[in-house]
Amino acid sequence: MKLLRDTVLDPFLLSIFAVAVLASLFPATGTAEEVLAWVTRIAIALLFLIYGARLSPRDAWDGLKHWRLHSVILASTYLLFPALGLALRILEPGLISDDLYTGVLFLCLVPSTVQSSTAFTSIARGNVAGAVVSASFSNIIGVFVTPLLVIALMTTTGSVSIDPGSILDIVVQLLLPFAVGQLIRPWVTGWLTRHSAPTKLVDRGSILLVVFAAFSASMNQHVWSSVAVWRIAVVVAVCVLLLAVVLTITWYAGRWFGFPLEDRLVLLFCGSKKSLASGLPMAAVLFVGQPVGLIVLPLLLFHQIQLMVCTVIAQRFARRPESEPSPAASAAD
Repeated sequence: MKLLRDTVLDPFLLSIFAVAVLASLFPATGTAEEVLAWVTRIAIALLFLIYGARLSPRDAWDGLKHWRLHSVILASTYLLFPALGLALRILEPGLISDDLYTGVLFLCLVPSTVQSSTAFTSIARGNVAGAVVSASFSNIIGVFVTPLLVIALMTTTGSVSIDPGSILDIVVQLLLPFAVGQLIRPWVTGWLTRHSAPTKLVDRGSILLVVFAAFSASMNQHVWSSVAVWRIAVVVAVCVLLLAVVLTITWYAGRWFGFPLEDRLVLLFCGSKKSLASGLPMAAVLFVGQPVGLIVLPLLLFHQIQLMVCTVIAQRFARRPESEPSPAASAAD
């Protein structure tokens, strides 16, 4: 009961709901939408600059060379998810339409998130260096792997092309600020160690900005009015089931591979995420002439569900005593 009460009344989770409702009622349009996009980019870049400043070069190198962890995360993103997406074909066309199933399968093929995966890992006191490397690498190769998986697993129309700017965006917005943070670390690490509030503010603030931007975009594109309510409910149930299965598998896989708790948290958060920021531009390119709004609806729903669920998980791990190996270990057993 205490966990349920803490979950329902968690200020950060309530903030996510409030921001989603606010964006649905008052979506950003025109100049405000452009300003929101830039503010979100700046917040994410600042987040990674702070991560770079807090991480020692030794920790960053340890995160880079942890190939076993990265391999398992990539397997979850590009093998486990697609397999589950193909299995969900049994729901078509009885419970979900052809376009919605295309969207469900597409969400299973996009890369992991970078910003929220790393933010949740940081909140849960996991291996942030490992999260930065895994999530960034997932996005970089996803620029090539996702279109190839789309071509291999579903029928598309129109020409398929890859925008080289996607790789540049990842480098400029994520990896470059992280590198700058590493460079300025000697001058700012002491202050950041003594003051945790700025990092927490950027962690949570960047997630809230992403939620607001996503719901604003969905309202501006009239996504919610183009499909029956009961079909949306089915897609929500499918997204919840999909996330629950992947969270369970990644958690136990981390224990099976013998990863320490900090690395299991990286696998849990990075291996279960799907990127709205990467998925939406890819969908616009890959599904030319098709109902893109409907196709990205499952990804939009999954993205919000994963933020809310992982908020609860990250907050619970954050409250664990330093000497406790895992607050969920006994429950998981």
